[in-house]
Amino acid sequence: YEEKLKNATIIVDLKDNLSTNFLSDIKVSDFITNINGELINDYTIDTSNIGEVEVNFEYINEEDIKIPYSFKIDIKDETPPSIWLGNTYSVTTAYTGSLLEDITCADDLDDNPTCEIIGDYDTSKVGTYDLTFKATDNSGNTTTKDFTLSVKNPSNSNNSQSNNSNPSYTLFSDVFKKHKTASTKIGIDISSWQGDIDFDAVAESGVEFAFIRVGSAKGIGGEYFVDKKFIQNIEGFNRVGIPVGIYFYSYANNEESAINDAKWVLEQIKDYKVDLPVAYDWESWSFYNEFHQSFYSTTKNAKAFLDTITKAGYEGALYSSKNYLENVWYDTGYDTWLAHYTSKTNYQGNYKYWQLCSNGKVDGIKGNVDINIMYL
Repeated sequence: YEEKLKNATIIVDLKDNLSTNFLSDIKVSDFITNINGELINDYTIDTSNIGEVEVNFEYINEEDIKIPYSFKIDIKDETPPSIWLGNTYSVTTAYTGSLLEDITCADDLDDNPTCEIIGDYDTSKVGTYDLTFKATDNSGNTTTKDFTLSVKNPSNSNNSQSNNSNPSYTLFSDVFKKHKTASTKIGIDISSWQGDIDFDAVAESGVEFAFIRVGSAKGIGGEYFVDKKFIQNIEGFNRVGIPVGIYFYSYANNEESAINDAKWVLEQIKDYKVDLPVAYDWESWSFYNEFHQSFYSTTKNAKAFLDTITKAGYEGALYSSKNYLENVWYDTGYDTWLAHYTSKTNYQGNYKYWQLCSNGKVDGIKGNVDINIMYL
């Protein structure tokens, strides 16, 4: 073989541009323009690390000789930071915060992008200020966003009128009629917000599954607490034979804290029947800056939680709304539980569960409840 290899004809022509973006879905063959044979394994290249990477592969040439070959590619971060800011940002003269801390500025890969506000302003003086928010990540990608800062006097008006004219409800029975097929199940998700539940009435109404909140933590690094109705809820649904899943509202800011979250959840649910996934629910978007983490880090935290859950024999799922699934989360490798309150979702990704409303009405529950569809 060594002699054959020494005399083998090797023709591998590569593209001029041997670079790709971070986490791009790209194969060995995508860099080859011409080859005198066939690749043995045209695999997807690991693009999860920035910098130079060696790509090794083998192919069988036209003389039927197995040829080892390698080339190097450069993995770059070419995605600019995100600035979550509209055309106007309003504060009052009583504002004591920091615009740089309160306006979300985040990146796909850089845990701490450099953010600055260009232009002069004074939040203690009424007026409008035309400003530019600029964000730069550690790969040199830049985003700018022009906006108007509006500073007003604090309002004295008391807008506490209640608006209960024609409250809008979504009947569980209507969702069931519209969405129930041989390949769907219709269910709900609940927490202490739903109060005391009549589980027999819920079962009779046709509810086919329920996700139950197990608990949360008291903010970043805070102590854990069990949802006030968790034990009552899981015992009730187990008793009437409705399959249950679990969700945990997390404040994890690194993989270690996400793993600790999962271990705590496992301890709470070990004595009960859980047939559906344990879902990771992370929603601290309004103060995302406080976490000092990139979108990729946020995804790795979710994966660390879900990996821990599945190692213990349960299924895992990621819960999030359409906007953040499209703009923040990378693929965790787990099922998605999509939150999108609409009659027909236009979310293009894959999802196993769809939370379609938060104003559901079902027999056995006094207040509103989220209604969900499971796709089999």
